[in-house]
Amino acid sequence: MFKRFLSSLLLIVTIVAIVMGGSLIYSTNPSPELVEAVSNTSSVNEARKVAKYIFMFIGDGMAAAQVNSAQIYGGSNKPNNMKLDVLNFQNFEAVGYQTTHDSTSFAPDSASTATALSSGYKTWSGTIGLKPTGDISGNEVENVDLKDIPKTIAEKLKEEKGMKIGIISTVTMNHATPAAYYAHVPSRNDYYEIAMQMADSNFDFFGGGTINKPKGNNNDQKDAYEVLKEKGYKIVNTKEDILALDNKQGKVYAVTPVVQDSGSMPYAIDNKEGDLTLADFVKKGIDVLDNEKGFFMMVESGKIDWAGHANDAKTNIMEVLAFEDAVQVAIDFAKKHPEETLIIVTGDHETGGMSIGQATTGYDVAFEILENQKMSYVAFDELLDEMIKKNPKLKFEDVMPIITENFGLKNEYEDGEGDNPYMTLELSNSEVERLKRAFDDTMKEELPKDEESYRLYGGYNPLSVTLTHILNNKAGIGWTSYAHTGIPVPVYATGVGAELFNGAYDNTEIYHKLVTATGLK
Repeated sequence: MFKRFLSSLLLIVTIVAIVMGGSLIYSTNPSPELVEAVSNTSSVNEARKVAKYIFMFIGDGMAAAQVNSAQIYGGSNKPNNMKLDVLNFQNFEAVGYQTTHDSTSFAPDSASTATALSSGYKTWSGTIGLKPTGDISGNEVENVDLKDIPKTIAEKLKEEKGMKIGIISTVTMNHATPAAYYAHVPSRNDYYEIAMQMADSNFDFFGGGTINKPKGNNNDQKDAYEVLKEKGYKIVNTKEDILALDNKQGKVYAVTPVVQDSGSMPYAIDNKEGDLTLADFVKKGIDVLDNEKGFFMMVESGKIDWAGHANDAKTNIMEVLAFEDAVQVAIDFAKKHPEETLIIVTGDHETGGMSIGQATTGYDVAFEILENQKMSYVAFDELLDEMIKKNPKLKFEDVMPIITENFGLKNEYEDGEGDNPYMTLELSNSEVERLKRAFDDTMKEELPKDEESYRLYGGYNPLSVTLTHILNNKAGIGWTSYAHTGIPVPVYATGVGAELFNGAYDNTEIYHKLVTATGLK
């Protein structure tokens, strides 16, 4: 009996080892039972279901800290009742994490990381869809391989399987992340060339932000919107026209009717009632892409990254929550197509070095303080600029009521008081001094460019970024950078092929896992 058990156990271990690509061999002459078992397992693999509808959600700049911050904000911070909110994608059956370094740095940029996700190759920071050559990084033609241009997962699915393709982003459509699914350029700053490749992509749906520099760097090129029209794209930019879209429209580019900074959709915190959201564009994308052969949709929340660069935690959190709403649209779709849908949610890299917990709050946090922030740093910049335009001799005392109204921070202590009011909205003496200095720097004709000023402001409006720093610190949130970091990024997956995304791996593996999940060669 024991020998029979041992024989069976060895058989099972051997089958698993072979199937998993292992090298275990216990017999040079496999038994008929072993051959049959491996054959049956191979048949199962050959019969693997492939995904017909694929949603690839990318929270630009979103790593574990950004996800966890949104959980804390929506949870409970009461003693003996500490609870995290659970974001919908955290309920997915597969969870992994990816490392994000590129060919240039362990703190990569969006062009290279999106290229890794879309094409399965490492490349230089700043390069989109091209392989690097040599050992000196650079975003010039001589530093990339133009003879061996990799196909993106989106391009392959369209060419090999006839799937429709949708690219959605809250930022400009020729920005690095969306561009990495259809463009191949040495430099992400080649905005006009990227827009031309967008027009030539033959992808079926673009939705979200505008086109950056549609007439080129010198404003002397043919308008990219006109080129798109010539290539057969219907361009719509009103809420009514966008909501009326369906799969009978042909190729479509739906442009946000409300534009904020640098041609993007507004931050979620700044949205007015009735404004279109990222979730709305995903719904319309599904309507336009609906067809018998299936579709691939890449959805980017690009302004998680932008808020991280500016160290604005409340705005960052609200972007993550709006991202979650967009994911819910895909989840609802998957409920109707459970045997055909794959949803992946991840980030491309982390932005800002966001931390939960920082020096002055010790082992505590007070995220409820963030509820007092009513607008993004961008909206406050605009408000402040308007005030300065009306009154060039504006004083700090004139601005303080606006700060209290929109950030909740109060300057109510008398001199000599308020030296240690952590995790409260009252400003300490040192915090008031920081704000006054930042206000003075804001009022200068030219922003300071010394090292200390960059460390304090990162090139952003001095008063705005100082406000968010103070509010964030009171809430227990710290930042280490105005750029990206090399922190690994979580991956969540559900549906057909989701099990492929478990474990720890390099970001290039996501492309290869998608190739397997979709049955590409």
